[in-house]
Amino acid sequence: MEGFLETTDTLSSRQFHIAVKRLADSLSYGTDRSPFLGSGLEYVQSRPYQWGDPIRSIDWRITGKTGRIHVKEYEAPKRLPCYLLIDTSASMTVASTARSKYATALFIAGGLAFACLDRASPVGVIGVGSREFHIEPSLSADQVMQWLHRLRHYRFDETTAIATKLGDLANRLPCRSLIMLLSDLHQPEAEPAIKLMAQRHDCIVLQLRDPAESGLPGIGFFRGQEAETGRLLTGHGRMKWLEHRNVAETLRRAGIDHLTIDIDRPYAHELRYFLQARNVLSRGAR
Repeated sequence: MEGFLETTDTLSSRQFHIAVKRLADSLSYGTDRSPFLGSGLEYVQSRPYQWGDPIRSIDWRITGKTGRIHVKEYEAPKRLPCYLLIDTSASMTVASTARSKYATALFIAGGLAFACLDRASPVGVIGVGSREFHIEPSLSADQVMQWLHRLRHYRFDETTAIATKLGDLANRLPCRSLIMLLSDLHQPEAEPAIKLMAQRHDCIVLQLRDPAESGLPGIGFFRGQEAETGRLLTGHGRMKWLEHRNVAETLRRAGIDHLTIDIDRPYAHELRYFLQARNVLSRGAR
């Protein structure tokens, strides 16, 4: 029904927040975190004191040697901004399990967002369905929770717009960025757009898979309706709706890190290993 909103799960706001933070802690396990978000970690030089400089920045060693007050200057660590591209289309919301691909993607996106903030990487989010949802990168944990709760409500009438949204984003990005796409990749035009984006930016693809997409054992011929277009179709229980292996190989040949997440299986350990093996959360330090 157009305009009708559903919630991804029955968790309260507090329960959802706690669950997302636990996932973030799990994903960050074994990586060093940055306790500073802008005061600077790398010493650059000392210079003569100027009116208004904080007393705590005084370089007492140089001051003692020269007899003149000097202060330390630091360079704040620069990290690539991270853009989380979340597929909000209807195909993500249709599920054969208790938790849909969309709910799983949103939960993972929250964990990734807080894990990036722990590493002092600003996080932005873009919905790659037909609705307009764009949040610029920020280091604010409160902003992350606000967009998480907004995205917990979804519609049944959204179409996929991955290729269009990737093209728009590529034209606007002022610098190299980390792009993480969470989608079921139900748009054939998505692959070329991802490969084009990867020529200038670091791209990670987390592909969500419902067990029904690998076949429906025990079911013969049936008639159904495509979630996004409303197109009627005829299928068979042994039919595989998407060839995930071909998609994975195509993306990997293009140098794009790809992981398929089966929503009916535990995925936290596999996702953490994937991120650590490819050093995803530590990318972008400059």
